[in-house]
This record gives sequence, structure tokens and C-alpha cells, in this order.
Amino acid sequence: MSAEALPAVTVRPVRDVDAEALGRVHAQCWHETYDHLISKAALEAVSPKRLAELWTHWAAQGEEYRMSAALVDGEIVGFVGSGPARDENPPAERELYFIYLLDAWHGTGIGQRLFDAAVAKDESCYLWVAEDNPRAHRFYVRNGFALDGALQQEPFLGETIEEVRFVR
Repeated sequence: MSAEALPAVTVRPVRDVDAEALGRVHAQCWHETYDHLISKAALEAVSPKRLAELWTHWAAQGEEYRMSAALVDGEIVGFVGSGPARDENPPAERELYFIYLLDAWHGTGIGQRLFDAAVAKDESCYLWVAEDNPRAHRFYVRNGFALDGALQQEPFLGETIEEVRFVR
């Protein structure tokens, strides 16, 4: 789908009333993103309801947190979140916690709009991303990030994902 053919797209801060829809989209994005990295059994255990409960908490955080949703014709298709660094000795004060967009909307410019809602232009920031996620790596490089050599084993759904760190 080309950007010119996009229906009405809105990127706005997450609201409490979004929790259920965000839980469903979050679960679907995890299936689409991690199916080659995590076992089918672990992914089948993902609960949209549990993720919705997490979103209820995330939506209520302070102003230093930037949580936004992308909507197409009023339906949530992606989301992003950034906030204060969580790592000990972080390379920047702001961390991009997550950015997910349903596969059907990749390549439309919505991901860039989500990113821009969470990280200010030229703002120092870092993020962790699955080592085996080349599409995401290209996106971050286009946005001025570079690998800094840090690696971590991240527990995920009872398994482990190897992550690399990007810094800008």
C-alpha cells in the first residue's frame, strides 16, 4: 500500500479507553514480529486481555512518558512508547521502549509518524531490538541510530531473545 493511498491516519497519545484495542494489536504484532524467534507454544500463550491490562497502566504514566497510538479510519494499527532510560549506566536519558505496527501497514510511513511522536528530532535516545530483526534495524539506521556493540539476553514469554542496542 502506498502512502498516497492511505486512508485517514491519526497518531495521538494513548488513552485509557484504548487499552482493549491496544491489547489485541499488541498480541497480533508479537505474533507477526517474533514467530521466527519464539516457539509457537509461547506465542499462543500471549493474552490480548493481559496486554490490555498492561496498557491501562502504561497509559496512566507521567508526562515524561510518550505513549502514542496510530489509528487508520479510527482503528488502532500500531503504537509506540518511550520514556526515561531503564538501564543501569544508559547511553542516553531517553529510551525507546517499543514501536509496533501491524504488518499490513509496514512501508506506509505510519511507523515513522509513530517514531516521531515518541522521540523528538535530534533527541539522544537508545533502544534494544531483537538481533534478528533486519527490517527494524534498517528503520533505526534511517533515523540516525547506530549499533554500539552492546548485547543482552532478554527474557521473553518464558524464552530468551538476543537483543542488540542502537544509540543516537
